[in-house]
Amino acid sequence: MLGSMTDAYNRSRMTRTARKPMFLKGLASLALLCSACACLAEDALPAAEPAVLRPSPEATLPRVDRIVVKKGERRLMLMHGGNIVRAYHVALGLNPSGQKERAGDFRTPEGSYVLERRNPRSDFFLSLKVSYPNAQDVRRARARHWDAGGSIMIHGLPNTLKHEPEYYLNHDWTDGCIAVSNADMVEIWMLVPDEVPIDILP
Repeated sequence: MLGSMTDAYNRSRMTRTARKPMFLKGLASLALLCSACACLAEDALPAAEPAVLRPSPEATLPRVDRIVVKKGERRLMLMHGGNIVRAYHVALGLNPSGQKERAGDFRTPEGSYVLERRNPRSDFFLSLKVSYPNAQDVRRARARHWDAGGSIMIHGLPNTLKHEPEYYLNHDWTDGCIAVSNADMVEIWMLVPDEVPIDILP
């Protein structure tokens, strides 16, 4: 029995001794593989560079110093130094031809004005108020005992649509305002400074 125990002990010891070099060899291979991966990663990844800040919107958006509307062309142009920087299709009042003379005539005015204020909560998608009536408009209306009217805006589509969106792009539909698409209105809102002059031409 003692001999059997001795033989078992010797076999166990031999097994551990035989496995040890394989274990160490495996560790060495693993270390070599990790070293190779580290070198590969170092070569594959570019060196870290400082983050580059994007330019501010003010640095990239064109400057606008005047607006011109040509009613006959259904066109609104943002100007800078006499050059057109943006142009948009517009819809006008239901009775677009001729100068606006009084409230309720559904005409878009003609003349020189400024954009007086912004209204982000109007009945339309954003609005910029035109300073109609000017002094000349008031004199003309008073001479005929008329109310010159007011509330002329540049604005987007109604917040509550009564027609399909395509209708508003292809028809004159306002009470006398200058209407553009909502996407164009966002851009105009961003580009146009306060109190910018606007000339509305026939």
